[in-house]
Amino acid sequence: MHRFILASFIAVLMTIQAAPLRADEPLRILTMGDSMMASHRLSRRAVSHSIARALGAKVMDQSVMGARIIYRLPITGALGLNIGRQYRERDWDWIVLNGGGNDLWLGCGCSRCHRRMDQLITQKGTGGEIAKLIVKLRHTGAKVVYVGYLRSPGAGSPIENCRDDGDELERRLKRLAGLLDGFYYVSVADMVPHGDTSFHALDMIHPSLKGSREIGRRVAATIKAVEAGK
Repeated sequence: MHRFILASFIAVLMTIQAAPLRADEPLRILTMGDSMMASHRLSRRAVSHSIARALGAKVMDQSVMGARIIYRLPITGALGLNIGRQYRERDWDWIVLNGGGNDLWLGCGCSRCHRRMDQLITQKGTGGEIAKLIVKLRHTGAKVVYVGYLRSPGAGSPIENCRDDGDELERRLKRLAGLLDGFYYVSVADMVPHGDTSFHALDMIHPSLKGSREIGRRVAATIKAVEAGK
């Protein structure tokens, strides 16, 4: 069964075509995800705005607070609570997304996280809903960046006990990035120094203005490096 899944995964990858290059035009970027991406959008200081400023890019932000990777309700899913359904068909150069935090923290209630983790992405990185979504997005021709989560600064965060799950999700996504051309994983696990609360909002879960700015800059640095290496 695992060999069949891996063979199917590789077969899909072989069908992916690179998006055509357009010299001297701003990059066209779509951002998708949950509240880590959506925070501070009303003040135009979300992650997407930081990316746009750093790259001079045209960015459409479709992220939604509370969104999940695994979300079955059809109407609210279509409104964006299902991250995969946030996609909008355009000729994107890059798609930047995150997700999985709400599935693990709220979806499993910290009691069935191992099972839910496997549903999101398998240990080898080649199966699960996240892997399926990333392959689907790559199939559009856009390059894809998946962004990890900020870690707790060790100062009373409600997600302090989720650190190990965040590390495991990151390990699996890195494995996928090593297999799939045009897919990049951007970690922000090392961004927050221990005891430094300035990267988090007052709830100690979501990014502060500084956090959103720095996440966007890190994503933009990855995109810039890839574009420079063409």
